[in-house]
Amino acid sequence: MVGMIKKEDVEKVRAAADLYDIVSATVTLKPSGTGTFVGLCPFHDEKTGSFNVRPSLGVWHCFGCGLGGDVFKYVEQSENIDFREAVELLADKYHIELHYENSGNGPARENTGSKRTRLLEACEEAQRFFVSQILTKEALPARKLLGGRNFSQADCERFGCGYAPQGWDNLVRHLASKGFTQKEILDAGLARQGQRGIYDYFRGRVTWPIRDSTGRTLGFGARKLYEDDQIAAKYINTPDTQLYRKTQVLYGIDLAKSAIVKKRQVVIVEGYTDVMAMHLAGIDTAIATCGTAFGAEHAKIVRRLIADDSLGAVQLVGPLKVKDQPLSSRIVFTFDGDAAGQKAALHAFGLDSAFLSQTFVAVADDNLDPCDLRIERGNEAVRSLIARAKPLYDFVIDAAISRFDLTYTPGQVGAMKAVAPLVAQIRDRSLWDAYARKSAGRIGVDLEVMRREVMNARRQMHVRDEDAYAPKHRFERDEPRVEPGTNPYANPATRKALERRDAAEQAYFKIDDAVFIAEQQFMAVLIQVPRAIDRTMFGQLTIDHFMTSVFRTLFQAIAAAGGLPSDDTPQGLWMHNLTKAGGPMLNQVINELAVMSLPLPGDDGGNGAQPPQSNVPGGVGGGAAAVQLRPATPEEQRYATELLTRLLDMGFMRQIGLAKRRMAQLPDGEEKITLLGQIARMETARKDLQAQIYGNTVG
Repeated sequence: MVGMIKKEDVEKVRAAADLYDIVSATVTLKPSGTGTFVGLCPFHDEKTGSFNVRPSLGVWHCFGCGLGGDVFKYVEQSENIDFREAVELLADKYHIELHYENSGNGPARENTGSKRTRLLEACEEAQRFFVSQILTKEALPARKLLGGRNFSQADCERFGCGYAPQGWDNLVRHLASKGFTQKEILDAGLARQGQRGIYDYFRGRVTWPIRDSTGRTLGFGARKLYEDDQIAAKYINTPDTQLYRKTQVLYGIDLAKSAIVKKRQVVIVEGYTDVMAMHLAGIDTAIATCGTAFGAEHAKIVRRLIADDSLGAVQLVGPLKVKDQPLSSRIVFTFDGDAAGQKAALHAFGLDSAFLSQTFVAVADDNLDPCDLRIERGNEAVRSLIARAKPLYDFVIDAAISRFDLTYTPGQVGAMKAVAPLVAQIRDRSLWDAYARKSAGRIGVDLEVMRREVMNARRQMHVRDEDAYAPKHRFERDEPRVEPGTNPYANPATRKALERRDAAEQAYFKIDDAVFIAEQQFMAVLIQVPRAIDRTMFGQLTIDHFMTSVFRTLFQAIAAAGGLPSDDTPQGLWMHNLTKAGGPMLNQVINELAVMSLPLPGDDGGNGAQPPQSNVPGGVGGGAAAVQLRPATPEEQRYATELLTRLLDMGFMRQIGLAKRRMAQLPDGEEKITLLGQIARMETARKDLQAQIYGNTVG
């Protein structure tokens, strides 16, 4: 049995792992001051970003659901694996060899990869095998099918098209020769269990790799080629596995992700060849579901990529203008114009209101799918199809109205009766009223009659009322305008506003006073920039300098972690040691303080008070957690000293107060005189401290 991964190897992985890169693979992150990035949380459904990432510290925290931690915890949560597997997965990603402690049950051995890593490797090897088969003689029907769809060999290579040969165990034997076990092949969804052993899941079919947004192959889609295929379905997909969940994968997301983020637009088609046709026609935001209808889990993936937070907490809903783009932000479905397309459009009504407010439908003339449209009319026709898309609500309502002859009163009533249940399903109160008005005008019926029909339908269908356009106030930000090279928090009022906002937004101790703010800001600076803390002054602090219970406990945790870290301590190790010392009780507190905004100037790039790290890869995101604790800037040192002075000054004040109360209770005598001398010395020390920092004294 393999023992624990050696600690030094864990720290190598922690130092190499780029938290910004890992998170931004699935979440669109935007700068939010002091080196923090904000996006929509991948672990719970939300419409306003409360998910904070601090790459320079290697820490993330969601103020919405409370989850947070380091890069390993993020991988654990996102991949649904344990700590050891997370370390192994990241070690594989960053090409770091792991070594294991001897467990006592045998010699330690080197890493052969976690189960999840092995499944990913099996899928990648299967993809290489399928691609290698596409040029064989047997694969001629596959090449003819793809060529007949106007796809060249280069196109097929770009999209990873392959061929699963006929026969029972071609892939199984190939994978076995590469060292994969039967269990790994089965668990990856690449084979089925038969009476005489395992056999290939995909046989005699064209294949497409289904990847995640980072380009890792999770499974496959495959199209039938031969009439004697024992599986009747035209298309089949990898069954649900540890890697592949049909409700959570989107074909083409690896190719379309960057364009989706840039254009804030996504086009959802119904098949693999449709995705290929769209991209080749210039619609580089096209993706497709795999063997299932577009659902809520897919919507979460899309929302995280196209989310806009340019107005802070104001919920931006509806198609919005995008800089340098001809089309507004939108999610475009390409449905058929027939009954099946109508049904698919109605299914989309079940998605949330904010998502639907940006949803459009594109239907080609003669109900051609995008691939056929490109074949018959060329790339321009495909681009025009997307440009002419109409809002989902309009598409469904117009389709219902068009079935009736509105020349006659019975036709008008029939159209109203058909449209009312559709309008009733629009949960947003402003939108349903607007569409009721619009429909009444088009049909030619009285508005009040239409509204009455819609209201009756809403009651019968138990539709809940929503306001998708309502602003979300919890994380409302009023950031000062930042000019390069200036300190936006030089104004004391602006600094105080941020400090009070920090106190109001934290979830672990709800109070707003000067003592709490000073203690909170100090702990945040200590966690984020420990080298800004003066060691001599810090040595004078005791638990009695803190009044807030959570910070008294955190101060003890810092002592348990060894106090202030040495300058050569790895950044990730400092956070790990502190979190470990704090235990589960303080984990959320430490994470929140680590991503909390500080009233300090940022660099000219707008990334807050975190100077770029020369030893950190990753560019815009700040890269992996720094190998060593970074030096503090002069502004950070001054702010830390100011906070330390406040704490020490309050400590003197409390000691003097206690001493004076004690002295008032004593009779005249030697003890009282001694205590008076102690008070005088403390008052002198307090004045000296104030003079040293502020240049003046109090009293």
